[in-house]
Amino acid sequence: MNRNELRKADINLMVVFETLMLERNVTRVAEKLFLGQPTISSALNRLRKMFNDPLFIRVGHRMEPTARAEEIIRHLSPALDSLSVALSLTHDFDPANSTMTFRIGLSDDVEFGLLPPLLSSLRQEAPQIVFVVQHVDYWRIPDLLASGDITVGISQTRGLPANAKRKLLRHIQPRVLRADASDTPLTLDEYCSRPHVLVSHTANVAGFADEWLAEIGRTRQVVLSVPQYSALPALLAGTDLIASLPDYTAAAMAASGHLFNEPFPFKTPTLDLSMVWLSHVDSDPAERWLRSRLEAFMGERVPLEQS
Repeated sequence: MNRNELRKADINLMVVFETLMLERNVTRVAEKLFLGQPTISSALNRLRKMFNDPLFIRVGHRMEPTARAEEIIRHLSPALDSLSVALSLTHDFDPANSTMTFRIGLSDDVEFGLLPPLLSSLRQEAPQIVFVVQHVDYWRIPDLLASGDITVGISQTRGLPANAKRKLLRHIQPRVLRADASDTPLTLDEYCSRPHVLVSHTANVAGFADEWLAEIGRTRQVVLSVPQYSALPALLAGTDLIASLPDYTAAAMAASGHLFNEPFPFKTPTLDLSMVWLSHVDSDPAERWLRSRLEAFMGERVPLEQS
C-alpha cells in the first residue's frame, strides 16, 4: 500500500468528514466539534479538492453524500477507530489529575437510583473530571453510540450494532411504589384495582406490567402516563396512585421516608440492566477506568474500594 498518500491527509479533515456523514448538516457539525461554521465550510472545500468529488449535495436543509463519499466512509471510519485506539495506548490515565469530559448515556431510572452514589465517590477520586449525561433508552442507545454523542450507555438493551459490546450489570427486580403506608403489602386484587402511574418514554399507556398481567388473565387501570421517573415522588404524594419501577429507583425514592416500596403481588420475569460501548473504545485507558467505576457502583456486586 502506498503510504505516501497519507502525507496528503489531515486527521482533522477526516474527523470533519466523518461527522458530516453522521450529521448531514454544517451547523450541527460545527456545534459538535466546537468549531465555527466558516471553519467547517473551509474544511469541506479542502476535502472536495482532496477527493476530487463534491462529496455532499445540499438537499433542503441536509447535505446528502455522493456515492464517492459513501465509499470513502466505509474505509475511513474503521481507520479512525484504529488510530484512536493506537493513540490512547501512548498514555496512562490518571483520574486524580484528569480534566477529561466523559459523555455517558443513562436511562432516567438509572440516573435517579444509581448515579448519586457513583458521583459522590468520583468527586473524591477524580475531582476535575466532567460528566455529561444524556437520556437513553433501548431505542436511542445505538444511534448515540454511533454518532459519538456518548461512549458508553446503561439501560435495558435490545438490538445493538455489530461492533457493540455489552456487559450485564444487574438483574432488575420490579417493585411497587406508593405514598400510603401499610402493614400489609398489596394483594393482586388491590394492585389491579388501584389507579396506576406509568412511566413511558414513548407516551404509551401500557407497559411490561400490563403484559405480565395479561399472561395471568388480569388487567390494571393506568390513569396517567409520564415520560420520566423523577416526577413520581411529587405525583404520588397524598394520593392512592401507585407505580411500578425498578428496585434501585424505588429504594432511592423511598429513602426520603415519604414513599414506600414493596414487591409485586405476583411473579414477574427478570429484566436486565446492561452497559454498552463500541469496540473502538474498548482498550482506551480512560474509558476502561470509567467502565470499571460504572460497573462497581451500578452493578450488583459490592462497590470497589477507592484506589
